[in-house]
Amino acid sequence: MTPAFSLEFFPPKTPEGVAKLASTRAELIQLKPEFISVTFGAGGSTREGTLSTVLDIMREGVPGAPHLSCVGSTREGIRAILDEYRSYNIRRLVALRGDLPSGMGDIGEFRYANELVEFIRAETGDWFHIEVAAYPEMHPQARSYQADVQNFVRKVQAGANSAITQYFFNADAYFHFLDEVQALGVSIPIVPGIMPITNYTQLVRFSEACGADIPRWIKSRLQSFGDDSASIRAFGLDVVAAMCERLLKGGAPGLHFYTLNQASSTKALWQRLSHWTRAES
Repeated sequence: MTPAFSLEFFPPKTPEGVAKLASTRAELIQLKPEFISVTFGAGGSTREGTLSTVLDIMREGVPGAPHLSCVGSTREGIRAILDEYRSYNIRRLVALRGDLPSGMGDIGEFRYANELVEFIRAETGDWFHIEVAAYPEMHPQARSYQADVQNFVRKVQAGANSAITQYFFNADAYFHFLDEVQALGVSIPIVPGIMPITNYTQLVRFSEACGADIPRWIKSRLQSFGDDSASIRAFGLDVVAAMCERLLKGGAPGLHFYTLNQASSTKALWQRLSHWTRAES
């Protein structure tokens, strides 16, 4: 089966960001991704930007998949969003628990992502293809690895169609996670999330926030380059491309690229993986 490749954008907040993302889309849509997801800010803070970005993507001929987070939300509020998405013929969602906005104390009517998935299914039947998140190295707020595996299984049992993982740099973590959840009866596609390496400081900040491990040997090499951004990018491309090859050879059903609204790094990875992407591009 041909691997399915997809992308993620975040909704821009300024006119300059809108123009930059339009340029990025123009480059990356040429690669013919299966779909493009668009993030949803804490507590729905980017709801309008998420929808407008998804609609731009759809007008350009690619399925758009808005993220939908439920923490801090009501059932009525989520119902209204689902109705709006259906009115635009959006058929794919990424359903997440999400984080509370800073200063907001009310967790809302949903505590966990499996409750959101269950609600979407009850409200809309099979209208949406529902993606959920998976954490091969464990969600940073999970009580334990096994508890996190069980959390994932509950999302699948609630009606998820497929999953996208948090990014990682250790392919063994992904394959081990697959073994764990498949032993518990999970059979949906679980697509690795891929983060290009372009900036060491930014990567450390993101990884600390989301619980992704940067292996010591990678961290040491990146530190050794100092401010040499060209060397960081070249090394990062080698490391991530090699991991992607291993994931695909090991049976991963595709790859989901966290683009950070940049075209060059994702495009370079895509080209390195041309043997796998040729059928798509």
